[in-house]
Amino acid sequence: QLVESGGGSVQPGGSLRLSCAVSGFTFSAYGMAWFRQAPGKEREFVASINPSGVDANYADSVQGRFIISRDNTKKMVHLQMNDLKPEDTAVYYCRRGWTRWDYSGPGTQVTVSS
Repeated sequence: QLVESGGGSVQPGGSLRLSCAVSGFTFSAYGMAWFRQAPGKEREFVASINPSGVDANYADSVQGRFIISRDNTKKMVHLQMNDLKPEDTAVYYCRRGWTRWDYSGPGTQVTVSS
């Protein structure tokens, strides 16, 4: 089970930190990722992190603004989002996997608007 939290409304330039609580599988054995889906658009990759937390990948659109991290002792994965832009508005999903993904949480809404 994956459950996201931390979404909300923020002005452009602001920050949010998303969290995903994981249960039901051996968390430390899997990479984890964040995806997002904006209204009328397909779900897109945002960032992923490998099982140990040493390596991460980012979409070009968020590189330098977002940071993915994980805590294997607490079975949590986080997405620190800085310098948010209106185009970051979407439902954000936590997914299991490093380069291929399966399970997903229900999502958390992020709205960036002035």
